[in-house]
Amino acid sequence: MKFGKTIKIFLIDGDPNGRMACELSNWTGKAYKVPRIQVKDCADRIDLNNTGIYLLLGKNEEGQDQVYIGEAESILKRLTQHLTQKDFWNEVVVFISKDENLNKAHVKYLENRLYELAHTSNRYKIDNTVTPTQSSISESDRAEMEEFLENIKLLVNTLGHKVFEEKREVKTKAKKQESFYIEAPRGAYAQGEPTSEGFVVFKGSKIATSTVSSFPPYMQKLRQELLDKKIIIPNGEYLELIDDYIFGSPSTAAALVMGRSANGLTEWKLPSGLNLKRYESEGEPILDGLSIAKAGIITSISLTQ
Repeated sequence: MKFGKTIKIFLIDGDPNGRMACELSNWTGKAYKVPRIQVKDCADRIDLNNTGIYLLLGKNEEGQDQVYIGEAESILKRLTQHLTQKDFWNEVVVFISKDENLNKAHVKYLENRLYELAHTSNRYKIDNTVTPTQSSISESDRAEMEEFLENIKLLVNTLGHKVFEEKREVKTKAKKQESFYIEAPRGAYAQGEPTSEGFVVFKGSKIATSTVSSFPPYMQKLRQELLDKKIIIPNGEYLELIDDYIFGSPSTAAALVMGRSANGLTEWKLPSGLNLKRYESEGEPILDGLSIAKAGIITSISLTQ
């Protein structure tokens, strides 16, 4: 069950593009977001000499989001070293404990878990050359670190980086929403769902093997990029999406799947036949037997037991 959260963000230098200190209600942890060019200014932050976990964030040569996940017993000292060792990053997000309760074993555990989460979400290219080893900690410490981990994920996302966020968003409703789907010519069959970022098409979806002559050039370019990056690969007689992929809109997702221009609001449908346009405007109706029959979804209902 999710509860509301209060996050306090302090602009250390009064600059929205500068250093930030972030605290979460009822949490002993603390986060700093620091631009690379201001790391040397952080000598005034005494608590950055403590043990903690950090994320170096930037882009690689291909423009892809990239992250390095690390830990240190003296965060500021380690970040100063990274200024001469790694050049892809332009900002760092640091997590420490206000009560200095994080030790080396704790941050090694967090480093390993964050690496696993980043690898699973597959949103950022991970700069770590080896998988961080997970330290052995007590059951009670592990429970505390898992709670600390959830707050790290929350704050990293709040600070603008979806490093650890699943592409499929967890439903808050008691009843899980069925997936939307498209079935179309040239082998297209895909499933997906709307998200706060656009529309995610699920891994394993089948993409049209060819496109129509009127397929927009910008969509043809996107299709080719996904093929070149092997996000879409040939699989026998069809093309397959090998990972969940977030498109900017339902229509872009539908067009890519179908190989032609498409209105995603009408093309994406639930198994009940309700399209995305009606779902967003009306919600999914709860139909009784008579309503279902009138809707033409089924033609007969048996009331016998």
